[in-house]
Amino acid sequence: MAWPSWSAPWLWVSGCGLLLLVLVLLVSPRSCRARRTLRGLFMARSKRLLFRIGYSLYTRTWLGYLFYRQQLRRARNRYPKGHSRTQPRLFNGVKVLPIPVLSDNYSYLIIDTHARLAVAVDPSDPQAVQASIEKEGVNLVAILCTHKHWDHSGGNRDLRRRHQDCRVYGSPQDGIPYLTHPLCHQDVVSVGRLQIQALATPGHTQGHLVYLLDGEPYKGPSCLFSGDLLFLSGCGRTFEGTAETMLSSLDTVLGLGDDTLLWPGHEYAEENLGFAGVVEPENLARERKMQWVQRQRMERKSTCPSTLGEERSYNPFLRTHCLVLQEALGPGPGPTRDDGCSRAQLLEKLRQLKDLHKSK
Repeated sequence: MAWPSWSAPWLWVSGCGLLLLVLVLLVSPRSCRARRTLRGLFMARSKRLLFRIGYSLYTRTWLGYLFYRQQLRRARNRYPKGHSRTQPRLFNGVKVLPIPVLSDNYSYLIIDTHARLAVAVDPSDPQAVQASIEKEGVNLVAILCTHKHWDHSGGNRDLRRRHQDCRVYGSPQDGIPYLTHPLCHQDVVSVGRLQIQALATPGHTQGHLVYLLDGEPYKGPSCLFSGDLLFLSGCGRTFEGTAETMLSSLDTVLGLGDDTLLWPGHEYAEENLGFAGVVEPENLARERKMQWVQRQRMERKSTCPSTLGEERSYNPFLRTHCLVLQEALGPGPGPTRDDGCSRAQLLEKLRQLKDLHKSK
């Protein structure tokens, strides 16, 4: 993968300064506190310029890859068996296997059990994914990348080298490493009896895709692999778009059936449901789900999948059309029920409140 050239001298100068700051903090005696401080600097909205520089370094230079490799080493040492205990879902000839990777990510294997063919979704840790491939005794024929970030695409190179006939799918707008087969909105990838449709959902990144496994061929529920668009009771950050863009992408998901299984890119359930309780404290569906999630997490069990029907009942980022949430957040300018711009403002307000909640 060739790195793009730097677009302006200021980015080079600012990047060098930021890199120096990172090195000073990381080698300081109180490195754990320093890393938390650094993360705060990156994510604080008052530091927009600093974050823009850091994000450019992560996504457009080799420093992002080095950071990913450091994350990978730390996670393997801390969680030699994965951050969560997962359970596969078996349907009629189809198996969905979540693979816990890094500190809170999920990769997935989608397996046609009759043909012994597998598709990997967001294989960020090639070692963990390869171990699952060997354990299942399947042939990896395709990789589906939701977006370019290294914690979702970092394993593409190694898996492509090991499985030379494997195709790498993703958006051509996103700079996905080792991409071989670009996809557009509503394109379908066929592997054995697996029929997987790509849906364009920009916002987190410009070319973000989600993947919908059609349940009709195996007479089971459809499965949505949502990357960093949608989580259990949460949604991803808008790094390369606007609130209107993200709202449109979330509405794309809202158009799917209630029984669709949601397989997210991260284990954020407990934190997200805690925030949902702040904005809708009397939501009984959220309370019931929170109790279940807390029992799961006490035993380090995975909380995925949920269903889109469940998410509609407690995920505040899917409820900007609901009057109870609009009243809880306070009125915005203009009508809020049908006006997309006002719903986008509510979405942005939710994101700001969540950032404040997380920083406490």
